[in-house]
Amino acid sequence: MSIDCEEYGDKSAPVIVFLHGGGVSGWMWDKQVAYFSNYHCIVPNIKINGNGKPFSISGYAEDLISFLKGKVNERKITLVGFSLGAQIVIEILSLAPNLIKKAIINSALVKPMPITKLLIGPTIKLTSWLPKNKRFSKLQAKELYIGEGYFEQYYKETKKMKSKSIVKMLHENLSYSLPSKFCHSKGKILATVGEKEKQIMKESLYRILESNPCTKGVIIPHIGHGFPFAFPQLFNQTVEAWILDRPLPGELKIINE
Repeated sequence: MSIDCEEYGDKSAPVIVFLHGGGVSGWMWDKQVAYFSNYHCIVPNIKINGNGKPFSISGYAEDLISFLKGKVNERKITLVGFSLGAQIVIEILSLAPNLIKKAIINSALVKPMPITKLLIGPTIKLTSWLPKNKRFSKLQAKELYIGEGYFEQYYKETKKMKSKSIVKMLHENLSYSLPSKFCHSKGKILATVGEKEKQIMKESLYRILESNPCTKGVIIPHIGHGFPFAFPQLFNQTVEAWILDRPLPGELKIINE
C-alpha cells in the first residue's frame, strides 16, 4: 500500500504527521497545517477504498513506518491521530517503539465491539443509500462538528465510498484492541477523549493509560467525538504544548499526572 499524502511547511524542521479519522480525509487538518507552518507537516490521505491489498490498521501502520523511515532521516517525529487515525498511531507506537518522539491519540477505540461488528454488514446493505442523502449527511457532519465550510467536501467524499469499503473500515475500527507491545513504546504519549463521548471511548482511554506509563490522559470538556473540528484553537494549543513540553491548557481535565 503506497502512502498518498500532502506535505506542508518547513521540510527541514521537526515532523508532525496528522492522521485523519474514518469518513473524512486530510482536509480535516487544514487548521492544524496552517497553525504549524514552522514544522514539516505530513498529512496522509488514508485510502479505505484502496487499490491492491485490502485496508487494515496494522498494514497501513507498517507502510507508514517504512515511509517515515525513508523520509525524515534523524528528525523528531510527532504523530497526531483522530479516531481511526488514532488507532493507526497506537499501532505504529507498538510496532516501532523507538521511532516516535511524541504522540497525541484522540478518541481511540481499543475495546473491541464484537456484537456491533456482526451487525455491520447487514446494516450497511440496508442503509447504503443514506450517505447519498444530503440531510442524513448533514446530521452525520454535525455529530463530528464538521462546519458548513467543509460540509460539501465531506458530502462529496461520503457519496463516493463503496459499501464494501465502509464495511471493511468499520470492521477494522470496531475490532481493534490494544496491542500487547504498546507498553514498550518509548514516545511521550497524550491520550484524549471528549467529555460527552460514549462510555466505551472513556473506558478505552483508561485502558491506554493503564498499558503505558509514558501516557498522560485528558478529558476535553463540553465535547463529543470531534475535538479537532469543534475546538481547533484549543486543539492546536494542546498539540503545541505537548510538543514543547509546556503545561497543557487549563481548560483540559488531566486525569493522571
